[in-house]
Amino acid sequence: METELQQQQYIDAASQNQIEALKGSEARNLPVLPPALQNEEQWQRIGRQISVFLAKLPEYIGRFYQEYKLPILSFALLVIGVTFLRIFLAVLSAINDIPLVSPSLQLIGLSYTTWFIFRYLLKDSTRQELAAEIRLIKKQILGRQESETLS
Repeated sequence: METELQQQQYIDAASQNQIEALKGSEARNLPVLPPALQNEEQWQRIGRQISVFLAKLPEYIGRFYQEYKLPILSFALLVIGVTFLRIFLAVLSAINDIPLVSPSLQLIGLSYTTWFIFRYLLKDSTRQELAAEIRLIKKQILGRQESETLS
């Protein structure tokens, strides 16, 4: 009971000190708050600006896309290409970590390289056949004659 009385007296003394400090201070030193109406009007104005911006956002995005269509598509293709390359390399690394798969794939690659050299690169006639096949494939892909590309 006695501690409650002491606490009450301390609280009363502290409040009294604050009231006296406020009475002794001058009005020009006290902060002045804006009237509540100005604050509401400001929030309403900000809200209107935000709603107008959000209403015009699809138009802004469409105009931006039309203006920068090629760079946006180029960037998207670059990101997709890099992502695909990283996934491909991760899968290749995972396959390479499997025992006996890496040596067998190396053996297959070495065998195919040896066959290709003996089949196409040793004789002149087979080299000309390979060059003709490459020209045919280029013509099918590009859709034009080789003489047109030279001029």
